[in-house]
Amino acid sequence: MIDPESGPQIGQVVEILKGRDKDQFCVVVRIDSPRFVYIADGDKRKYDRAKRKNVLHLKLIDYISSEVKESVEETGRVTNGKLRYALQKFLEQQNHLLKEGE
Repeated sequence: MIDPESGPQIGQVVEILKGRDKDQFCVVVRIDSPRFVYIADGDKRKYDRAKRKNVLHLKLIDYISSEVKESVEETGRVTNGKLRYALQKFLEQQNHLLKEGE
């Protein structure tokens, strides 16, 4: 379980609440300050052009992609393919949980 008071973490999946990309999911790829992070999804928003977002405009989801986190810690960056894979894995897990609840 992630402590919401600790703020966002690298590799954490977030839902965008404000702006043009509202209701989409992305992954935190860099933390700029306690208030701002950079997010990317590997598809429309590539790692090299990550979007700087205010944490208040994001919904932090209780899911951290270990692949993304380890890649950033080891090499200082992550491939767009890993970002897409992390989001796909997260969404599949969400769909599985929704189907169990029916």
